[in-house]
Parts: sequence; C-alpha cells; structure tokens
Amino acid sequence: QVQLVESGGGSVQAGGSLRLSCAASGRIFMINAMGWYRQAPGKQRELVARIIDGGRTNYADSVKGRFTISRDNAKNTVYLQLNSLKPEDTAVYYCNADTTYYSGSYGSRSRAEFWGQGTQVTVSS
Repeated sequence: QVQLVESGGGSVQAGGSLRLSCAASGRIFMINAMGWYRQAPGKQRELVARIIDGGRTNYADSVKGRFTISRDNAKNTVYLQLNSLKPEDTAVYYCNADTTYYSGSYGSRSRAEFWGQGTQVTVSS
C-alpha cells in the first residue's frame, strides 16, 4: 500500500521555527491531497494545513500567517514550515495523504487516507 515517513520535529523556544517533512512511498498512482494534523495531550486531533493536487491550500485559523504548507509532487513529499511558534503549538504532528494507489493486479486502484507515525513538536515559553 502506502507508507508515510515524517521527520523534522523537535523542541524549540517560543518564537522559533521548525520544518516538518513527510515522504510518501509505495504503490502510489496519485496523491490527491496531503496535509498535517496535530494532537495535543487531552485534545482531539485537528487539521493544521492541507494542500490538494493543484496547489490549493487551507489552514487552521490558529496557524494562518505563521505556518506554510508546500508540496514536491515529484518526490511525493509535503512540508510544513512552522514559524513564530507558540507553546500552544506543542503537539504530535501527523502527516496525512489522500491517495489513489494500486490495490491489486491488472492495474486496479483504490483510494484511501494514510497516516504517518507522528512527530513531536514541543515549544517552551
């Protein structure tokens, strides 16, 4: 199927920056959209940013103007640039890919969402 591998998390002080990466691999026919979600302790997972095939993006209100999502289609990779980080940005960040993939013989295809394992972002005040 499809695997997502994230990298780039870490610990920074408030006001600092990080860059997250997520590379997709496997039996990919097309990635329809990629995005980043986050989950803080005791809270539900929430959408941070998403980019669809064609480049249109959307962001959570809480990160607009501070985070930027981008995508390298040739590498099946999505990036999230996190600037002006705040303690409330502390969470596990998960990569998500809405993917059409080869699911069997004779070129049959299926569509599903896949998730990465998560990467921790910690922002101290």
